[in-house]
Amino acid sequence: MDLSAADQTILRMLQENSRERLEAIAMETGLSVATVQRRIRNLKADGTIMAESALINPKSVGYAMTFLVFVELEHERIDQIDAFRRKARAEPQVQQCYYITGEADFAIIALARDMEDYEHLTHRLFFKDSNVKRFRTSVVMDRTKVGANVPL
Repeated sequence: MDLSAADQTILRMLQENSRERLEAIAMETGLSVATVQRRIRNLKADGTIMAESALINPKSVGYAMTFLVFVELEHERIDQIDAFRRKARAEPQVQQCYYITGEADFAIIALARDMEDYEHLTHRLFFKDSNVKRFRTSVVMDRTKVGANVPL
């Protein structure tokens, strides 16, 4: 996609603060407020802006632990891959799920309140799924950088 300099500025400002005032964006881009509003609406409609959300500290709401989990499936038929994707999307404790190449088929970032909570999660996602061949878990020691910003 070929974005104008103004669109890139709009995206940069919204990534930094999704509640940025339209007037501030208009001043920065040199566009009118109405034009900025229309461009934002178009960026949402074409899928460039996927969502707006608040970044919450997991510890503040009781999720003290973060895990990186690499999942290997027994069979990689498209229906089985899609079934695992649906399960991961539906699980609230899964923050991110990636279908990947290499030794594992999926990489998951998941939250848990404690080890017992993580154990319950593993039963729901992995042990009860006959197509999960194995999974490997790493415990996150420090959330050094967290975000979803895209370089513009």
